[in-house]
Amino acid sequence: MECEAGKHWTEEEVKAFLSVWSEKNIRKQLHGTLRNKGIFIYIAKRLQELGVCRDWKQCRAKYKNLKYEYRTVKYAHSSGDVTKTMKFFHDLDAILRYEPVPQLAAEENGRCSATEPQPNTSPTTDSAQ
Repeated sequence: MECEAGKHWTEEEVKAFLSVWSEKNIRKQLHGTLRNKGIFIYIAKRLQELGVCRDWKQCRAKYKNLKYEYRTVKYAHSSGDVTKTMKFFHDLDAILRYEPVPQLAAEENGRCSATEPQPNTSPTTDSAQ
């Protein structure tokens, strides 16, 4: 099968990517893994099964870009700026909300430092979903 994927992802391609990314085993493998080429090769193969023709580098780039955009919007919302939005924010929130994010804590001298990640969920939250 000949693949001719354009530079820009269509909405359908992004939805397919998010559906694969949302699978528990994929989320688990991506979380905290730095050398993840094999995971993105697997994701690209899964996308091909869904009719989306993207290579592993395109999948990794899309993953990084979506995560960056999500965190930018999430930070803006927590700062009170609700005007900043993105198309797949709620889908990404469902995928990324269980990922621990280092919290910033103010030190006594006024500087901030990263502290240990705090769990965002409780056992009751997980079982309810």
